[in-house]
Amino acid sequence: MAITKESVIEALKKVIEPDLKKDIVTLDLVSDIEIEGNQISFQVKIYNPAMHAKKRMQEALEFALERAFGKDVDANISLVPLPKDKEPEVRAILTNVKHIVAVASGKGGVGKSTVTANLAAGLARQGYKVGLVDADIYGPSMPTMFDVVGHRPQGVDKDGKTLIQPIESYGVKILSIGFFADPEQAVVWRGPMATKALNQMFKDADWGELDYMIIDLPPGTGDVHLTLVQNVPLTGAVIVSTPQEVALADARKGVNMFRMDSLKVPVLGLVENMAWFTPAELPENKYYIFGKDGAKNLAETMDVPLLAQIPLIQSVRESGDVGRPAVLQDNTVSYEVFDEFVRKFVERIDSLKNG
Repeated sequence: MAITKESVIEALKKVIEPDLKKDIVTLDLVSDIEIEGNQISFQVKIYNPAMHAKKRMQEALEFALERAFGKDVDANISLVPLPKDKEPEVRAILTNVKHIVAVASGKGGVGKSTVTANLAAGLARQGYKVGLVDADIYGPSMPTMFDVVGHRPQGVDKDGKTLIQPIESYGVKILSIGFFADPEQAVVWRGPMATKALNQMFKDADWGELDYMIIDLPPGTGDVHLTLVQNVPLTGAVIVSTPQEVALADARKGVNMFRMDSLKVPVLGLVENMAWFTPAELPENKYYIFGKDGAKNLAETMDVPLLAQIPLIQSVRESGDVGRPAVLQDNTVSYEVFDEFVRKFVERIDSLKNG
């Protein structure tokens, strides 16, 4: 029996996308089918780009073709990540979220959470619907930065299931492990426990419709990062660093982690935090305490945009401590810097979306 395009499609209808729970033909994930004798070539878009998921999908496709056409069939299959512009239509989770962005840093102490809080609050201020997941399991700081320490999310019934209702502050919907733990108690969890808690904040919460979901990752490159990328369809990632070499070395690792073949998450850009210090009594002076243009130069070297250079400003720290992000403080240097960062971030997302 001659192999036809129609018979290949029928065979592939038996292959189920494991995360999306439908067959790959119904989801319109199969394309570029070419047949020459017993050789079949085609492309399949996959939801989970992790190496183990790709291997399982490859095996399932080969088995379906062998069952339909015999062991002599020669399959040339190309597996590619699902395009970002199609994801909201076929996602297994967070189907009403347009863009999901992780904010990461190679090391701690570079101001990643401060940058995340101001990005989320700045987007909300501009009228976007914004959610914020504090995935920094071992050092959650968003309750403090948004003045919601001590708040406890309530359950809400949705379609017969009880979901977690995020806490809202300054127009941002927030979930943090800090809401579920004693602020004075150290969070001591093994990897699987942290992973389970993180997944619940995505899958078991009533986020509603969002333009942006911003995720504050823990420092480094570990279990939480891999779990996130494998389970949540990220639009991209932002890397935060200070200018000194010890931070830049780890920022470089962060960029390379997201670029791994098994992950393939677009790096939206770098943010250089604590770029310089200008004392109030000498407003024209810039003191490069941690070095000059380190992250700017790294961005050029690694061919990623520089989204912002944020000076070391006392009011930024004070704003975080009192629970009102600096981007909400009108007519200040910190507002202008973060507002410009938010504008460049939106432009970068739009450019990615438009190809």
